[in-house]
Formats: sequence, structure tokens, C-alpha cells
Amino acid sequence: MEKLHNPVLLSEVLAGLSPKPGESYLDLTAGFGGHASKILDVTQQFKDSYLIDRDEFAINYLKSKFPSSINYINSDFYSAVLQLLECGKTFDMILADFGVSSPQLDMEERGFSFRYDAPLDMRMDRRQKLTAYDVINKTSERELIDIFKTYGEIPDGRAHAFARVIVHHRPIKSTLELADLIKTRIHGYSRIHPATQVFQAVRIVVNDELGQIEKTLPLLPKLLNKNGRLGIITFHSLEDRLVKDFMREASNHGEESELSIINKKPITAENVELVINPRARSAKLRLAARRN
Repeated sequence: MEKLHNPVLLSEVLAGLSPKPGESYLDLTAGFGGHASKILDVTQQFKDSYLIDRDEFAINYLKSKFPSSINYINSDFYSAVLQLLECGKTFDMILADFGVSSPQLDMEERGFSFRYDAPLDMRMDRRQKLTAYDVINKTSERELIDIFKTYGEIPDGRAHAFARVIVHHRPIKSTLELADLIKTRIHGYSRIHPATQVFQAVRIVVNDELGQIEKTLPLLPKLLNKNGRLGIITFHSLEDRLVKDFMREASNHGEESELSIINKKPITAENVELVINPRARSAKLRLAARRN
């Protein structure tokens, strides 16, 4: 499983969630099972554990690797959480890894990366209609500026320049076409390709990533058993800010608090991991436990 996807902060997740035999586990973004495999190796609790992912390819892969007694849900994590709450389920451990999985980035046809020339897609759930092509080619210039500034954290001047050149060259059909177009608006050397933040912004919109997180976070304490542990991995400041604010609010009511924060500062990858898995460089892990 690790050959397909290297899970980030694996040792830190195991230390923070501290799985024990018999404990139940909910993975909101199971991906290709990197974290889940190590946790379930310890717990050996399959029938009360759930693996969730909105990517059908990931779910099919998980089903081929894990026991059939595990529960699988092929949906976005907000819909899955509502389903689990309606069924009255609770868990000893919950993990969410909000990053795009390596296979999604590496599959050319998925259109997540400009390392390959591919159709503008970026859908984590290919059953949905909205694609990156729609965002790039059917959104107004003003809306594109707002998307780039809000979700790509791109400065105002660059956001205007990027939106303008996109609108003037529509239709834009492929990842490389978009990336090369963005690059024409930047002069001078940059360590990071200027299209990186544009692709992040478009991907977030296509998959409603921040909306999903915002709606889901307040529901998670209700899914935790007493003393249950919650781990959340984020990859950019927009996600991390939502998680940090949620945990602070949920732990800020004295004896009435739903959560207690385990690590006040986010945990980041050690140098050893960064050498093996460079994608971990922006990962941050926050941990909390259910109080009552």
C-alpha cells in the first residue's frame, strides 16, 4: 500500500491517536489506506471501523486490500458524517487528511497537476458535474480574481493579471495550456511555478474543499466516544486556520468543552520524512480528544 501512496506524518499520527486493540476507527479521507493500514494493524477492529473517500478509484482499491468486514462509504466526508450521525455511530479515533492523494496527482487523466498535459478536470468525485474546465472557462473575470485571491492566496495584482489572460485566451482545455498561460504573466525567477496557487484555488472550488471542512468540523465531537482522539492533517493555511479555530472554540468552554487540545502547536514533518516524501513539507497535524 505504501508503494501507491506514502502517508504523511505517519509516526506522528500513530503517536497522537495511540490506537489500542479493539478500538473503533473512522477515516474521513481514507485515500489509499496508508494511515488506516497501520492503525487497523493495531486495533484489529474491522466491523466497527469505517473508511470513507469520495474517489471511487480509492474505494475500490481499499476494498481489494482490507477485510470485507470493514465498512466503506463512497461519498464526500460531510455527507458520510451526516449518515453516521443519523445511524448513531461513535468512534475511539477519527482521522482526516485533507491533502490530495499522490495517485490523484500522478494520474494524468485526473488533471490535478500540470506536470502532465491533461484535460482540466480536478474532480475528486468524478460523478459530479463541475470540473476545472467549467471554472476556468465559464466563470467571469471578476469571479476568477476573487477565487485566485481567496483560495490561492494570490496577491491582488497577480490575480487580476491571471484572470485577464485566462479570459482573453478562452477556451482553455488542458493543464499545460493553463500553466503555460499563467507563466507568461510572471517575469523573473520563482522557486515555485506561478501556476501552483492557481491550480490550488481552482481545485478547492471544484471540490468545495473549504465548504466541506467548515460544515464537517463542528459535527466531529458528536462522533467521538469519551476520551476518543481526533487527528486532522492540513496542507495550506486556509485549511489549518479553519481547524485551529474549530479546536480552539470546542475546547474553550471550561467543563462544558467538547474537546481538549492535545498539541497546542501543529506537528510538522521531520527532516527524515521530508527526504523520503517531499509532499509532507506543508503538512500540519492537529490533535484533540473528546472530554465529555
